[in-house]
Amino acid sequence: MNVVETSLPGVLVFEPRVFGDHRGYFLETWRADVFAKAGVTLPFVQDNQSSSRQGVLRGIHYQVKQPQGKLVRVISGRVFDVAVDLRRSSPHFGKWCGVELSADNHRQFWVPPGFGHAFYVLSGMAEFVYKCTDYYAPQHERSLKWDDPLVGIDWPLVVGVETVLSDKDRAGKSLDQAEVFA
Repeated sequence: MNVVETSLPGVLVFEPRVFGDHRGYFLETWRADVFAKAGVTLPFVQDNQSSSRQGVLRGIHYQVKQPQGKLVRVISGRVFDVAVDLRRSSPHFGKWCGVELSADNHRQFWVPPGFGHAFYVLSGMAEFVYKCTDYYAPQHERSLKWDDPLVGIDWPLVVGVETVLSDKDRAGKSLDQAEVFA
């Protein structure tokens, strides 16, 4: 597995080796020893899956207590996936990085605890799966405004397609008003 560092220390892209033949393909999506060597050592306690249509933007989500690390990937379709550093003490506070994840490129994106996470669906539909290092705790969940100019994410929005948000995400806070990590 190839491990690619991003512009945010600790946020990683994992590119698995894909073995294909006339039957299809095989790849490893999780190996504790490989991930530990890259610094991902927290145990995973919950797996999630979502399906979304083109134009859906989910996030920017994080939990202020019980922060979750997330190992995310796409099993159908394409998304633009984003991590935002929400640790006030970090020299990268408020900075973001993004990567395209797809069923074709098989990439996985590691978003450590202390970061906000979001994705935008580029394809007609996408199925998104992820492993979490802590349990979902709705009472601690927060949303950062997806288009906050203080963060300045360069979303590759599909021209002519409405951006679809949940009510929670539409009410996201700007970075200067959000409850973040120390």
